[in-house]
Amino acid sequence: MTGPDRLPLLDDHHRDLFVGGRWRPAEAGARFEVLDPADGSVLTDVADASVADATAALDAAVAAQADWARTAPRERGEILRRAFELVAARADDFALLMSLEMGKPVAEAKGEVTYGNEFFRWFSEEAVRIHGRYMPNPAGGSRLLTLKKPVGPCLFVTPWNFPLAMGTRKIGPAIAAGCTMVVKPAAQTPLTMLALAAVLAEAGLPEGVLNVVPSTHAAEISESLQADDRLRKVSFTGSTAVGRVMVRQSAERLQRVSMELGGNAPFLVFADADLDAAVDGAMVAKMRNMGEACTAANRFLVHADVAEEFGRRLGERMGGLRLGRGQDEGTDVGPLIDEKAVASVSGLVSDAVSDGARVVVGGEPHEGPGYFYPPTVLLDVPQHSAINAEEIFGPVAPITTFETEEEAVAQANDTEYGLASYVYTRDLARTIRLAESLEFGMVGVNTGLISNPAAPFGGVKASGFGREGGFEGIEEYLETTYVALPAG
Repeated sequence: MTGPDRLPLLDDHHRDLFVGGRWRPAEAGARFEVLDPADGSVLTDVADASVADATAALDAAVAAQADWARTAPRERGEILRRAFELVAARADDFALLMSLEMGKPVAEAKGEVTYGNEFFRWFSEEAVRIHGRYMPNPAGGSRLLTLKKPVGPCLFVTPWNFPLAMGTRKIGPAIAAGCTMVVKPAAQTPLTMLALAAVLAEAGLPEGVLNVVPSTHAAEISESLQADDRLRKVSFTGSTAVGRVMVRQSAERLQRVSMELGGNAPFLVFADADLDAAVDGAMVAKMRNMGEACTAANRFLVHADVAEEFGRRLGERMGGLRLGRGQDEGTDVGPLIDEKAVASVSGLVSDAVSDGARVVVGGEPHEGPGYFYPPTVLLDVPQHSAINAEEIFGPVAPITTFETEEEAVAQANDTEYGLASYVYTRDLARTIRLAESLEFGMVGVNTGLISNPAAPFGGVKASGFGREGGFEGIEEYLETTYVALPAG
């Protein structure tokens, strides 16, 4: 066990539950281990919340809700601003902690700290811009007033792939809007969220506004809390299968729901594209977080005239990346999250090769220790191959060809998912046509990086609903009240 003495930002108390502004052990002292995916060793252990612990966290959130809703927007914004400054000052420690528990290279983890922390800054500024409207009744005789109010206590379930950013883009708008919350971080990566809770407490967040309950009993906790009338909002980032369960559970209590679910992002490269720029964008869209991102380019749809050349150039770039422990200098690609992830990626690649795909680079699992898979490029992948239908969540770029724009759009939309998509072309008219015809919540044009705290992040179809970030993000945490006023 690495032990808390070697883990930045965490002492003994910060590995317990954070409930009602206090660090406390789980019921009956239950704990679970957090592993280093680079070698499978134990980093440390943390408190393992039960349903009773999660209910106590909701009790604390409910008790704090009324006072927090009455807190001045400026004060809520200043707390977020102080938290932003504290996280920025400790960016190196947060990056190292994330790298240890989920494997991404430290340099990339620093990028996540910068990106994730921007949600605190953005929503610190949005807190004071919550407003309704006042207008005369068009028919005369009265006035119409609308008010915005916090939706109330929330449950957030966050994933392991972006341990900081997936939390801040939920916690930020909730704090700004005046909502209290219970956060259940992924069991693989609870440490970053616990460290974030400590920072928010230091920034002055009142007791009970944020409660963090790491647990290996995620399904039982979400089912129990969603059955509680006091819970008014659920936000989940994770698989579509789990999201469907949580949406069904929300129906009985008619809870507000935001779902950021699976993706199957197409990366379209047309014959007129700047191939150097397209390869640069592909490296960003594919290799961010070792491909373990819902926005990762999953299917490379490339015009037949340039597919061979694009595949060769991408293979050279992917093949030049260095695998290693995320904390080691010079590492470009860290481990996947666990052994199951390696097996899933390996199986998809093997199926594609069996279907006739050609391996340009990679294609074979990396020998241990650790959960590594080498960057892989495949050419001539049939459209019907499973790798084009399933979310890869690994460093694999399968290339399928098309001949016409209509064929490219049809292939791109041939998925139940609709989160992110990418387009490379120099034709402005085509860009507009594609933005209108692609069935995705986000379209990146000649760029491989689309996530931005100032923009609405979210998808359509089986990728979920609701938006995080942008002006739209805070609306997920507000209710509207209409007040009819007499004219005089």
